[in-house]
Amino acid sequence: MDLGNLGLFKLMSRKMDWLTQRQQVLSQNIANADTPDYKGMDLKPFTFRDALSDGRRLETTATNPMHLAGTRGPGGLNKEQRVRNPYETKPDGNNVVLEEQMMKVGQTGMDYQTITNLYKKQVNMIKSAIRSGG
Repeated sequence: MDLGNLGLFKLMSRKMDWLTQRQQVLSQNIANADTPDYKGMDLKPFTFRDALSDGRRLETTATNPMHLAGTRGPGGLNKEQRVRNPYETKPDGNNVVLEEQMMKVGQTGMDYQTITNLYKKQVNMIKSAIRSGG
Protein backbone atom coordinates (compact mmCIF):
# COMPACT_ATOMS: atom_id res chain seq x y z
CA MET A 1 0.00 0.00 0.00
CA ASP A 2 1.42 3.34 -1.05
CA LEU A 3 0.50 5.91 1.60
CA GLY A 4 1.54 8.70 -0.76
CA ASN A 5 -1.66 8.15 -2.75
CA LEU A 6 -3.95 8.84 0.23
CA GLY A 7 -5.24 12.41 0.41
CA LEU A 8 -4.38 13.03 4.05
CA PHE A 9 -0.82 11.78 3.60
CA LYS A 10 -0.39 13.90 0.48
CA LEU A 11 -1.44 17.00 2.40
CA MET A 12 0.83 16.21 5.33
CA SER A 13 3.74 15.59 2.96
CA ARG A 14 3.11 18.89 1.17
CA LYS A 15 2.96 20.72 4.50
CA MET A 16 6.25 19.10 5.59
CA ASP A 17 7.84 20.09 2.26
CA TRP A 18 6.64 23.66 2.74
CA LEU A 19 8.01 23.74 6.29
CA THR A 20 11.38 22.45 5.06
CA GLN A 21 11.53 25.12 2.35
CA ARG A 22 10.56 27.77 4.88
CA GLN A 23 13.37 26.73 7.22
CA GLN A 24 15.80 27.14 4.31
CA VAL A 25 14.50 30.63 3.51
CA LEU A 26 14.61 31.67 7.18
CA SER A 27 18.16 30.34 7.56
CA GLN A 28 19.19 32.43 4.52
CA ASN A 29 17.65 35.47 6.19
CA ILE A 30 19.58 34.80 9.40
CA ALA A 31 22.82 34.15 7.52
CA ASN A 32 22.45 37.48 5.71
CA ALA A 33 21.40 39.52 8.74
CA ASP A 34 24.51 41.71 8.38
CA THR A 35 24.58 41.89 4.57
CA PRO A 36 23.96 45.44 3.33
CA ASP A 37 20.78 45.91 1.28
CA TYR A 38 19.60 42.33 1.93
CA LYS A 39 15.83 42.05 2.06
CA GLY A 40 14.35 39.31 4.21
CA MET A 41 12.21 36.75 2.39
CA ASP A 42 9.42 34.43 3.46
CA LEU A 43 7.24 31.88 1.72
CA LYS A 44 3.64 32.45 0.89
CA PRO A 45 1.63 30.98 3.79
CA PHE A 46 0.58 27.34 3.39
CA THR A 47 -3.11 26.77 3.92
CA PHE A 48 -4.90 23.47 3.64
CA ARG A 49 -7.68 25.21 1.76
CA ASP A 50 -5.25 26.23 -1.01
CA ALA A 51 -3.65 22.79 -0.95
CA LEU A 52 -7.01 21.09 -1.35
CA SER A 53 -8.16 23.40 -4.12
CA ASP A 54 -4.89 22.97 -6.08
CA GLY A 55 -5.35 19.24 -6.42
CA ARG A 56 -8.99 19.47 -7.40
CA ARG A 57 -8.82 22.07 -10.15
CA LEU A 58 -10.31 20.87 -13.37
CA GLU A 59 -9.85 22.43 -16.74
CA THR A 60 -13.10 23.59 -18.29
CA THR A 61 -14.06 22.90 -21.85
CA ALA A 62 -16.33 25.21 -23.78
CA THR A 63 -18.95 23.20 -25.62
CA ASN A 64 -20.46 26.30 -27.12
CA PRO A 65 -18.61 29.31 -28.57
CA MET A 66 -20.91 31.57 -26.52
CA HIS A 67 -19.54 30.19 -23.22
CA LEU A 68 -17.33 32.47 -21.14
CA ALA A 69 -13.73 31.42 -20.62
CA GLY A 70 -13.72 31.89 -16.83
CA THR A 71 -10.78 32.71 -14.62
CA ARG A 72 -8.53 30.87 -12.23
CA GLY A 73 -8.04 31.94 -8.65
CA PRO A 74 -4.61 32.32 -7.10
CA GLY A 75 -2.79 29.03 -6.60
CA GLY A 76 -1.05 27.80 -3.49
CA LEU A 77 2.45 27.25 -4.80
CA ASN A 78 4.96 27.54 -2.00
CA LYS A 79 7.88 28.36 -4.27
CA GLU A 80 6.60 31.88 -4.71
CA GLN A 81 8.51 34.05 -2.31
CA ARG A 82 7.70 37.54 -1.34
CA VAL A 83 9.86 40.30 0.07
CA ARG A 84 8.75 41.49 3.45
CA ASN A 85 8.26 45.15 4.17
CA PRO A 86 9.00 45.36 7.89
CA TYR A 87 8.85 48.42 10.04
CA GLU A 88 12.54 48.04 10.96
CA THR A 89 15.24 48.74 8.38
CA LYS A 90 18.87 49.30 9.32
CA PRO A 91 20.81 52.26 7.87
CA ASP A 92 22.63 49.86 5.51
CA GLY A 93 19.28 48.83 3.96
CA ASN A 94 19.05 45.39 5.60
CA ASN A 95 15.59 44.65 6.99
CA VAL A 96 16.20 41.30 8.74
CA VAL A 97 15.13 41.31 12.40
CA LEU A 98 16.95 38.40 14.06
CA GLU A 99 14.48 38.01 16.92
CA GLU A 100 11.58 37.75 14.47
CA GLN A 101 13.45 35.24 12.30
CA MET A 102 14.34 33.08 15.31
CA MET A 103 10.71 33.05 16.44
CA LYS A 104 9.67 31.92 12.96
CA VAL A 105 12.35 29.20 12.96
CA GLY A 106 11.08 27.92 16.32
CA GLN A 107 7.45 27.97 15.20
CA THR A 108 8.32 26.22 11.94
CA GLY A 109 10.19 23.52 13.87
CA MET A 110 7.22 22.97 16.20
CA ASP A 111 4.83 22.80 13.24
CA TYR A 112 7.08 20.23 11.56
CA GLN A 113 7.15 18.12 14.73
CA THR A 114 3.34 18.32 14.97
CA ILE A 115 2.85 17.16 11.38
CA THR A 116 5.40 14.37 11.94
CA ASN A 117 3.47 13.18 15.01
CA LEU A 118 0.19 13.26 13.08
CA TYR A 119 1.81 11.28 10.28
CA LYS A 120 3.05 8.64 12.75
CA LYS A 121 -0.36 8.37 14.41
CA GLN A 122 -2.10 7.89 11.05
CA VAL A 123 0.37 5.16 10.08
CA ASN A 124 -0.17 3.43 13.45
CA MET A 125 -3.95 3.56 12.96
CA ILE A 126 -3.61 1.96 9.53
CA LYS A 127 -1.29 -0.74 10.93
CA SER A 128 -3.77 -1.40 13.74
CA ALA A 129 -6.62 -1.73 11.27
CA ILE A 130 -4.61 -4.16 9.12
CA ARG A 131 -3.60 -6.28 12.14
CA SER A 132 -7.14 -6.51 13.45
CA GLY A 133 -8.51 -7.48 10.07
CA GLY A 134 -10.31 -4.36 9.21
